[in-house]
Amino acid sequence: MPVQLRARTIVLTLCSALLAGAATALPASASAPAAPTAWNVPAPGAAHDSPTATVALDPADGHPTLTVRRAGATVIAASPLGLVTEQADFSAHLTLLGRSARTVTEHYTATAGKARHRTARMTEARFRFRTADGARVDLVTRVARDGVAYRYVLPQNHGDVLRETSAFTLPAGTGAVLNAYRADNELPFVRYESAADAPAGTYSMQGLFRTPGGYALIAESGVNGSYAGAHLTHEAASPTYRVSLWNDEPVQTQGTLTTPWRTVVTGDLTTVTESTLVDDLAPPSRVRDTSWVKPGPALWTWLAGGKAAGQSLTAQEKFVDYAAERHWPYEVVDAGWYFRTDAWDVVDPDWQTDSWMPELVRYAAAKGVGIQVWLHYSLLTDPAEREKWLGTLERWGVKGVKIDFMDSESQERMRWYDDVLESTARHHLMVNFHGSTIPKGVQRTWPQVMTLEGVGGEEKRDNTAEHLASLPFTRNAIGSMDFTPGAFQRPNRPNAGSDAGELGLTVLYESGVQNLSGTPDSYDARPEARRFLEQLPARWEETRLLTGDPGRSAVLARRAADGRWFVGGTFVGAAHTADVPLRLGAGRWLVETLTDGASGLARTTHVVRGESTVSVPVATDGGFAALACRWYVGRTTCER
Repeated sequence: MPVQLRARTIVLTLCSALLAGAATALPASASAPAAPTAWNVPAPGAAHDSPTATVALDPADGHPTLTVRRAGATVIAASPLGLVTEQADFSAHLTLLGRSARTVTEHYTATAGKARHRTARMTEARFRFRTADGARVDLVTRVARDGVAYRYVLPQNHGDVLRETSAFTLPAGTGAVLNAYRADNELPFVRYESAADAPAGTYSMQGLFRTPGGYALIAESGVNGSYAGAHLTHEAASPTYRVSLWNDEPVQTQGTLTTPWRTVVTGDLTTVTESTLVDDLAPPSRVRDTSWVKPGPALWTWLAGGKAAGQSLTAQEKFVDYAAERHWPYEVVDAGWYFRTDAWDVVDPDWQTDSWMPELVRYAAAKGVGIQVWLHYSLLTDPAEREKWLGTLERWGVKGVKIDFMDSESQERMRWYDDVLESTARHHLMVNFHGSTIPKGVQRTWPQVMTLEGVGGEEKRDNTAEHLASLPFTRNAIGSMDFTPGAFQRPNRPNAGSDAGELGLTVLYESGVQNLSGTPDSYDARPEARRFLEQLPARWEETRLLTGDPGRSAVLARRAADGRWFVGGTFVGAAHTADVPLRLGAGRWLVETLTDGASGLARTTHVVRGESTVSVPVATDGGFAALACRWYVGRTTCER
């Protein structure tokens, strides 16, 4: 037997062996072993702190369940699996026809996100089931060191999908950080000490649970127009969160069907926060050449005055000048640029010929600044109109589009996303979705997607410090997030008493295009903040959690391509001194911290070991920012 074939045979044999035994061993005296009704699926390598999924069939009625355990404790208790179509019920009375396993290993490079170079390694197990009426369904599970996922495959059409019976049952003693569900995913996160005691209602598919077996972030991946977006439904005093589809509408199907991944990112808090599992599960990139996709900070002018700031060539040229002075690669022109001057919400029919946008693009290009523009999603629903808009913007030299007000996760809207993603890739336009769904692996499949809103961001007037300290572990843990930090001029932000905390959000929150929402005057009034923002890199190579407690505190470090580490932190509660353990690497480092002082932002320089702890003063509901670089004799600044 050839060596390569033999190696493959050994891997498959070992994987099959891992699946072959029942989860509960038979007694030694058993004369004839019964067919097993539960099968374990471990992560590759089966480390002690990696999760194991157990798929089981109830011997009484044949309903399938999934259990997740880690380090000897339960993460997800036995939870229902299945779905119901117009012609078949795949939630009970199932019989196992067979199973198989393989190890999936994939390498890919991301254009945005918490890490640039990624490796996904997962055990994939496929369980082939049949109903009493002969209908077939496959359950495909994947288990990685940082989580468990599953999806359904229907080899034949059985009519539209009416509902899923998928659910997640949490063990006793589980806490939660959740945000109530709304079409735009923008409601605030709230921490509950008991997941079962959270109010009855619907919650976004980005809930974080603190279980006896570790943290569990429930999400989904691989959603497209063949299905609808999902959310969680919870009943009062119940430990179970059910998967519900958009408005309980049937999902239309034609031919075979593969559903999105139901995903549990699990591990300690560091593992969950640094995980890329949601992207790892998604289909590979549909865009071969991504050389035109260039992330980076942007001056976003809406909160800097919006319509009042002037949607005119003269006003926007001033913003371009400011972005160029700061070395920010983009300026974003928001709503109003293509409207009639006498009816601000009516599209000018002569926008292609009378617009000042081409002149602004040329002006900005001469200064090294790219222009991104706002569009209402309805302009891109008709295929011919979509081509006219996107083709014209590409011809003008616009670099990206900010598309707004989709406000739906229906199957119809997911099909719209499919069409727009294909078109923007073809026209070399980067994308920022607002009023949108949340990231569900889309940034791997369509790498021109720089960021999505789907968050209660800086525009909101009712955010809380608890919300700010929840986002790194929930919404931003699954993908890029356009929070639009940096609006120092807004008096109603939850960290209004901490300029250092606001500055720290520009690092704490990741976005492929970080839309900085402050006014030029507010930056000029804070020269230390301006200096820090001028140092922000185009993308992050790596992300590390330094310390955190979801809903209470969060400190993350992100590494730039030049080896410097940027740090951002936010805290809830009274002013205090925070001890922050560093994870920068061996050797001595120069660390510049930016904190709130008596007369504004104060910069303090420390020379420390890369694994030491730094004490940082924090204002009430505030935070800090920091920049670290390798120290050598005579070095006094990390500024490039």
